[in-house]
Parts: sequence; C-alpha cells; structure tokens
Amino acid sequence: MTVSHTIPRPEHPQPQMLRDNWRNLNGPWRFAFDFGKSGQNRKFYEVTATTPGPAPKPLATAENIFENQLTAPNQDPFDHEIIVPFCPESSLSGIGYTDFIPACWYQREIEITAEELALDEAGQRPTMRLHFGAVDYFCEVYVNGQSVGTHKGGYASFAFDIQEALVSGVNTITVYAEDDTRSGRQPRGKQSGNFYSGGCDYTRTTGIWQTVWLEIMAASHVEEVQYFPNVAQTSVTMSVKTTGAPIEELTVAVSYQGRPMAETTVAVTGNFTTLTLPLAEAHLWEVGAGRLYDVTFRYGADEVSSYFGLREVAMAGYKFLLNGQAVFQRTVLDQGFYPDGIYTAPTDEALQQDIQLALAAGFNGARLHEKAFEARFLYHADRAGYLVWGEMANWGLDLSQAANVYAFLPEWQELLARDFNHPAIVTWCPMNETWNYENRPQRNETLELVYRVTKQIDPTRPVIDTSGNYHVITDIYDIHDYCQDPAEFATHFDGEKWPNGVFRDEHDARQSYTKGQPINVSEYGGIKWDPASDPEKAWGYGDAPKTEAEFIARYQGLTDVLLDNPQIFGFCYTQLYDVEQERNGLYNYDRSEKFDMTLFKAINSRKAAIEE
Repeated sequence: MTVSHTIPRPEHPQPQMLRDNWRNLNGPWRFAFDFGKSGQNRKFYEVTATTPGPAPKPLATAENIFENQLTAPNQDPFDHEIIVPFCPESSLSGIGYTDFIPACWYQREIEITAEELALDEAGQRPTMRLHFGAVDYFCEVYVNGQSVGTHKGGYASFAFDIQEALVSGVNTITVYAEDDTRSGRQPRGKQSGNFYSGGCDYTRTTGIWQTVWLEIMAASHVEEVQYFPNVAQTSVTMSVKTTGAPIEELTVAVSYQGRPMAETTVAVTGNFTTLTLPLAEAHLWEVGAGRLYDVTFRYGADEVSSYFGLREVAMAGYKFLLNGQAVFQRTVLDQGFYPDGIYTAPTDEALQQDIQLALAAGFNGARLHEKAFEARFLYHADRAGYLVWGEMANWGLDLSQAANVYAFLPEWQELLARDFNHPAIVTWCPMNETWNYENRPQRNETLELVYRVTKQIDPTRPVIDTSGNYHVITDIYDIHDYCQDPAEFATHFDGEKWPNGVFRDEHDARQSYTKGQPINVSEYGGIKWDPASDPEKAWGYGDAPKTEAEFIARYQGLTDVLLDNPQIFGFCYTQLYDVEQERNGLYNYDRSEKFDMTLFKAINSRKAAIEE
C-alpha cells in the first residue's frame, strides 16, 4: 500500500495538560521485528540510520564467525518502515503483520537546537520530556544509545525526562517493545490469544499504538493537577504538584467561554499546593452538555492550559445521582477497535464520531470495554457531556496467581492518575468478568486490593471491582444477562422468583448480592444482525432475528424491561458497532448504519422508572 508521510494524529494528545512548546513525533520510523528477542543482546540500540554498526572484522583463522558480542552490532536490523502511532498489525502502519510478534524495535532521529538545551538563569537545563501515549506491553527507550527508562503495561501513558541524554544536533531515539499475550502474566483485553480472531477476541496490538511526543518545559514547572469541584458552593479546590526549585508564586486563572470566573496568586514554598477558588458563575457539567471551565497555570516560566467540569456524582440507594439529580445510565459497549488502526483511531475525528454515533442512537454514555481508552477520547466525552466508565483490560491475566497483581495494579494506578480529572468518567471499573484461568479461580484478595486502592486514590466516584462476575466488594452490583427472549428476560427481574429477592444472579454460587445495593445491567442484548454474511461466520449472542422488524421488537422488549424497573439505574447494550467477526453492533465495523437510528433513539430516550 502507499503510505502518506504527513504526520498522522497531529493533535495534542493530552488537552488536560497543554503547553505550547511540544513536538509530535508520529509519522515514519525505522522498524525491525525481533522474533528471537535477541536485539538487546545484539545492541540494536547502538545502531543509527547513518551508522548501522561496524562491519565484522576478519579473523586470522579460517573460522567462519559472522557476529559476536565483542563486535555487535554488525549490521543494520531496521529493514522496515512503520507509521507511528499505528501498531504493526494494522494496515495504517504500512506493515500489516498479524501473526504473533514477541518483540520489535523502532527508531527515528530528531534534531535539537543549542537554544533548546541552553541553561536558564539558575543554571538548569529545561526539561525535555519524551511521552508515549501507550506501548504494548513492556518497553525500554534509548536516546543516543543510552537507556533512559523502562515501562511495563500496554495501556497507561508514561514519559521519560531525556535532557541529559540529548546533544545539540541530531539525536537518535530507539524503542524496544516486548509483548506476550499468551503468558498469563499481562492483561491483553480483547486481543486474541490464538492466531485467528474468534468469538469476542480480535486482532492483536503490539508496540507503540498511541502518539509519541516531545514536550519542552522550564526546569521548575507544574507537574500534576487534581480538581475537586463543589457544586453546592460553586467552587473548585485544586491540588497542584510542582517540581524543580520552588518559585515564589503560582497564579491560577479560571474562565468560562472566555469570561473570567476566578483568579488568584498563591505563595509556594514547597512542591505541593492546595487552593480553593469561588467561581463567579455556575455552569454545571450535565448529560449532553459538557460545559467546561478553562484553567491557566503560570509558575515562573511555565504556563499550562487545562480544564475541569463542575459536577459531582453519588449513589443514593438504587439511584445514580449527577449533581444531585437521578440520571438513568443509557450506555453502550464500546470496544475501541478500528478496521484500519486496530486499537488506534485513524483520526481524531474518528474518536468523536463514535460518541456522536452513540448519541444518535439515544445512548448517553458508554462502557469503555476491556481497554483503557486514550486521553483524547475522554476529552471529547468531556466536551459532549457523555458518561463513561473508566475501565482497564484484565482478560489474559491469570488472577489465580497472587504475584500477578503486580502486572495490574501499578498500571491501573497510572491510569487513575492520568484520568482523574475527566468529568465524563462517572465510575471506575478496573476488571471485567474475572473467569477462571485454566480452571483456577480468581484470588478474591487481589480484587479487594484493587478496589480498596482505587477508593483510596479517588473517593469521589463509585468503584466496581469486576463487571458481571465474580464480585467481592463493590459499590455497584452490576450483572450481565444475554437472554434473547424479552418475556423470559422480564422474569429474571421478578424478585419473588430468585433467592436474593430482586433478580436472577447466575453466579450466586460465587458472589452475593445485598438487598439495597445499586444495580446496573452492564451487558445485555448482543443481538446478532448481519444478514448479508454467512451466519456460520458471524458471531453474536443467541439466535439472530429473521427480519429487521423482529430485531427492533426484540431490542425494544429487552430494553423496556430495564427502563421500567425502579431498582435498576442503568444498562449497557452490547454493542455500538461490529468488531471483526462479532456482528452484534447497531452499526457496522466501518461505522455505517445498519438501521434507522431514530427508532433506537426513541426506545432508549424515554423516561426510566428510577428517574420518576
């Protein structure tokens, strides 16, 4: 295929912490497969585009030795070009290799000027921070042959300060990535553990799959911000972490649609500051109305643009409250897959499109399923007033082994820190359907630990330990029910028929509902509809309807059961769009419509019993 060398995904990847001085490093990189995982031993990180390594020296004997540790690297291994940020499995990468890739390498050159490296008045170099949106799974990054850091986890964003490794002129960045979706020691989400996709598992992603970017900032700068809005007081409390030698003052200015809302300058003597700002006007963040306040931080030479939403969430009995009002969560399952980019949206517009497609069908939010979505998607959800659950991949991780908590919890903590400020996130749900691994059950202590750490980091949102099964400790008792017959489905919520007095819990041998807990049916439907394909090659739940009218009648029958139940505060329909062989989306994989979406909008949008 012909690959364009314009910069793909050129937009700033993190609108919550935006500085003017940044450089997008997406586009063509040199690339090498490393099927033997021998590249580090062979010193691929010492190779450059202009100096691929010395030729092997001839020996005095006739012994035929082509390469050894003393002479490595002996040749340039980078024999492919890849378009970052697209994974090598995707067509947009220019490679499209879909078999297992145990390891691979990336390399590109960047030019840094002497002015960019110049010392400031205090004799400090500016901070040159190399960011990676996500790399699946383990990676090590080198600058000019020097290791600048490692990271483990395929979903969390991370960065390394590389100013000490840089030189004026041309610099070489090399990235090594390892991925083993079949090990049981890393979360893979919906990436297939088999060669072929099958059921609800799809094409894998290896290596870099989100934007790579360089940020240049003053040595003393704002490092991290957290917002705590107070709706009743029309105010916001902020905690601000700074780094470097303390500067005397921090100035914070808040505006709404260009109008000043608040401004203050506070003294700074350490590296952590808290402040509360009364806001001149109240503009609540609500469903369908993502009203956002803009914030500017000025700290010495550092200036950062950010934003927040004035909103609060709470659970009250069976109800989910947004700003004190009961809201029924009409959500849809969003897998975050794309035909040409796999895990990576081809454009920023594609991220926005998925939100608009859901809204057009009458949904007010989504479960972001078995994947931590990129921050840019959450930004668009914030702007749209679109409710989402902040989730993480856990499928593929052997939760029967206590040690595997280290393959999950540290990365989950990174994601909580990155995404804490997004008003669109109304629930944390770190895991989903924690099935037995090779017939071994989960360790309940692991799920409890993840729940408690999440609550400690963020006490402002409800937390679900694991969606569907097997609950250990949870703020919301959510269930999955793929019954395809609306009449039978209704009986599943006739409390008199079931031991817990409220609903059918098919996993009650291993989990226990306490009456009064809030209930969400966070997976249902999954109705297969792809009449143009071979039914044996299309996957979905239950028997497919025979006609479009039958599909819509089934959809409405199932959905009405949930909307009419005064003890259920939300649902999540499976799913927004088809993904590869799974054909139960309301849209096709290319996001074209299967149906007249006004019909679904009418079904989904009517008032729910719990909203009375």
